[in-house]
Amino acid sequence: MDRVSAFDEPLKKLLGGATAKVMAEHLDLHTVGDLLHHYPRRYEERGRLTALTELPLDEHVTVVAQVADARIMMFNNGRGKRLEVTLTDGSGRLQLVFFGHGVHKPHKELLPGRRAMFAGKVSVFNRKMQLAHPTYQLLDARDGDDAADPADVTEAVDAFAGQLLPIYPACKQLDSWRIAKAVDTVLPSAQEAVDPLPPALRDGRGFVPLPEALLRIHRPHTKADIAAARDRLRWDEAFVLQVALARRRYADTQLPAVARRPVADGLLDAFDATLPFTLTEGQQKVTEEIFGALATEHPMHRLLQGEVGSGKTLVALRAMLRVVDAGGQAAMLAPTEVLAQQHHRSVTEMMGELAEGGMLGGSDRGTKVMLLTGSMGVPARRQALLDLVTGEAGIVIGTHALIEDKVQFHDLGLVVVDEQHRFGVEQRDALRSKGKQPPHLLVMTATPIPRTVAMTVFGDLETSVLDQLPAGRSPIASHVVPAKDKPHFLSRAWERVREEVENGHQAYVVCPRIGDDAEEAAEKKGKAGKKQPAPEDDAEKRPPLAVLDIAEQLAKGPLAGLRVEVLHGRMPPDDKDDVMRRFAAGEADVLVATTVIEVGVNVPNATAMVIMDADRFGVSQLHQLRGRVGRGSAPGLCLLVSEAHEASPARARLSAVAATLDGFELSRIDLEQRREGDVLGQAQSGVRSSLRVLSVIDDEEVIAAAREEAVRVVAEDPGLELLPELRLALDALLDKDREEYLDKG
Repeated sequence: MDRVSAFDEPLKKLLGGATAKVMAEHLDLHTVGDLLHHYPRRYEERGRLTALTELPLDEHVTVVAQVADARIMMFNNGRGKRLEVTLTDGSGRLQLVFFGHGVHKPHKELLPGRRAMFAGKVSVFNRKMQLAHPTYQLLDARDGDDAADPADVTEAVDAFAGQLLPIYPACKQLDSWRIAKAVDTVLPSAQEAVDPLPPALRDGRGFVPLPEALLRIHRPHTKADIAAARDRLRWDEAFVLQVALARRRYADTQLPAVARRPVADGLLDAFDATLPFTLTEGQQKVTEEIFGALATEHPMHRLLQGEVGSGKTLVALRAMLRVVDAGGQAAMLAPTEVLAQQHHRSVTEMMGELAEGGMLGGSDRGTKVMLLTGSMGVPARRQALLDLVTGEAGIVIGTHALIEDKVQFHDLGLVVVDEQHRFGVEQRDALRSKGKQPPHLLVMTATPIPRTVAMTVFGDLETSVLDQLPAGRSPIASHVVPAKDKPHFLSRAWERVREEVENGHQAYVVCPRIGDDAEEAAEKKGKAGKKQPAPEDDAEKRPPLAVLDIAEQLAKGPLAGLRVEVLHGRMPPDDKDDVMRRFAAGEADVLVATTVIEVGVNVPNATAMVIMDADRFGVSQLHQLRGRVGRGSAPGLCLLVSEAHEASPARARLSAVAATLDGFELSRIDLEQRREGDVLGQAQSGVRSSLRVLSVIDDEEVIAAAREEAVRVVAEDPGLELLPELRLALDALLDKDREEYLDKG
């Protein structure tokens, strides 16, 4: 067997069909290489018990603990019975519960004093943490004690002969100790590992060889073994990813692009002369970075990130005007029709007569600003397409309708993508391909990104950061409203909304779903077709609160007498636009909406927001929503309503959002909770994350050092012709789908 194919060997050939099937379906492990890179999550020392008080709720865990007591309990007038086992770590306690016929074996084996590994999902019942029907593996046997099956005990002792017990990421269908046994089967193949690091780099940094690192991480004898293995494997992951990104950046420098240089007394100068305010220092600095990149003869690839309300749209508009001055066209791609319409309205209002080039009453120095969406009527759409292909329209703002084959540009010079994470890479790539030469690209996101993530996820983009809010923005107070534990808090929330309206302001109420029949039918069809995830909390056992239901309840109940409007994504475009226009004009008091208001909506008079079922939203999404209030001179108020249990991860997430307005701090929290796989775009690329040891939160120094080495290696050997092992590692860790994802980023 050659060095590469050893890692490509299907697991079913070595482990048997049943185990391999579970690994493939539930852990996404298919080959020997996959399993060898499925590293232990942590290690337990044989003589030390797991700290039971630190277990996370609603997660599948594996613990090493000692039985304190066990007793059979009868219920249903003696017709039913359950076994309750109390585990201890010397201070904390955890309860196990077994029901029915499943009580006999554990009742014989789980005697007081016995130590074992237990696996299951942590829940709370009667204010006590418990595992219901856990699986377990005994770790000790006593002379003359027949409570445990000798074969099971021998297997356990053989599998965990060292003092350090590896605890693997597991699932309900496959316990950690069974994964450990499977690893033992494939571990000899670690000797066949292809080492991706150039020898000089590996030796210079004192790393152990890759086969040794794999052996040490799976079967360590000491904690020093674990540290050495993790240091080596962490570096591999950072380095291979940074090489892929460095190759992408190098390839971009080889592409031609039209340089868009400044033009005196042009459209940009005319626009700047109309601004009633001075740009912030941050806006000026970022603008200089963008204008400098636009003036070069290879495509700009820049990420513009900043806090909600920091003025990114203005910066992007000035970049578009610079390109129009230089004879090109600019396209802004928005994720929804509501946001595209909002951007079009904002841009045309900011530009005034400069947005009416060629039209009666328009400025001689102006250009035409077009809106292009899928729901436009045929005549308007035909005219928009004509204006784009002739160059009459210098700026076009639209949705995915811009990507259609029939949309052609005269000279596309700049693509601005708003809220980048909402678009598939194929869509962005399709729009970029419409230029005569590759257009410049500016990606905007209102979700602040830690430096490590910027180097990792957006590593082929240069980064500009707007971290300064314009003068006049007001603070936002945020509070969690525990609707289930303290229902009077929710009543007070509606009182606060009424008070804001009585003071001449307006409010948003946000719900997770719409609540119409079409949506419910789709939900039922989806649930019938696939297995649903386990509920995180009691609140998850009921459907999410819906816009249509809540709007009706509020209009008849706590907000009776106020002008309550509804907005959601499935309304006809004209209706959505009409609702937003009326709300912006102050003709409605309360807007009950889905997350269509998440980005781009700007109503300075809106000061309060109530987010229902807030625990069903992510940290970044809550921060985005909250940014819709406090946009004027009056302070903002955001109330996060939740029925989640006080000790649950969901409530902890909400408390974190309420505690800070620092988007960069919240992005770290969001990253910690979503884990790296989601952040690296696996949902877009269709493959799982290659990161198993590297933490994009904690390993900034490793990532920065790997980036420097990667840039040097690629500069010397762009095709990696002299480093075939590194090329193989790229193929293995960043398979074709993921590399295309990085290429198109």
